[in-house]
Amino acid sequence: MIVSIFHKVPIGIRYVLMSAAGFALMATLVKWVSTYGIPVFEIVAARCLVSVVMSYVAVKRKGISILGNNRKLLFARGAIGTLALMCVYYALTTLPLAEATLLQYVHPVFTALLALFFLGEKITKYMVICIALSLSGLLFIAGADVFSIAHASLPLLSVVLALMGALGSAIAYVIVRRLSKTEDSSVIIFYFPMIAFPLSVLLLGDNFVMPTFDVFILLIFIGVFTQIGQLGMTMGMKTLAAGVASAYSYIQLVFTVALGWLVFSEIPVITTWIGGALIVCGALVNVYGEMNRKKVR
Repeated sequence: MIVSIFHKVPIGIRYVLMSAAGFALMATLVKWVSTYGIPVFEIVAARCLVSVVMSYVAVKRKGISILGNNRKLLFARGAIGTLALMCVYYALTTLPLAEATLLQYVHPVFTALLALFFLGEKITKYMVICIALSLSGLLFIAGADVFSIAHASLPLLSVVLALMGALGSAIAYVIVRRLSKTEDSSVIIFYFPMIAFPLSVLLLGDNFVMPTFDVFILLIFIGVFTQIGQLGMTMGMKTLAAGVASAYSYIQLVFTVALGWLVFSEIPVITTWIGGALIVCGALVNVYGEMNRKKVR
């Protein structure tokens, strides 16, 4: 019965759900590895090394040009995605897992606004409500201990970098949406680690920490789960509008909160629950609006 229900879900949404699961597992492993003293840039480098190998194999298997057609835009997607990834990884290693993910997942707001200007996608009244609820949720999550004595304010630098990561992700997603018209998904994915790996190694400098065998395996799986997330996101953006694809990806929040509780015994405080509820409600309003708009057509 579960399989039957799954097959009734549109293919684009299936890809987005696969992406959400992949990124949730990736985020959990990033935070886990950081507890062993592995620097952020080393984690980024390891993740990208795995991804560049897997992406290269995927492109060669398809027998297509690895450099693609719109090389300038592909390079821009890789460069912006790299900076966003570094910001996100820093936030994951310095914030509770749920809060770090929630702050980063404000990116549908940025995505919708960017899609308006660069893709010509209209912002409906439902998206306006989504933006208002998301920003309200952000204020709850990033605020001080208004409702909980045990909850201190989140580190300002970590919050700012998490939001910068969200903005970078939104820009990258919009670029992917445009590239998907002329480029194969494997080529789009390949450019990301191809740029991120050498840059992260350069920034790491002399701070390399030799991982143990167990940590080495975890680093490999960070790359594997990231690749799954990237593939799902890229394929999902091919079949769904940018704002809708991002809204559905909020299911990652459910996965992340569950993993944060199971792996790190992190139980979000009430401000996080309220903020998260506002953000998710905003996403659901946007999804309902998109479905209603298609019915009218």
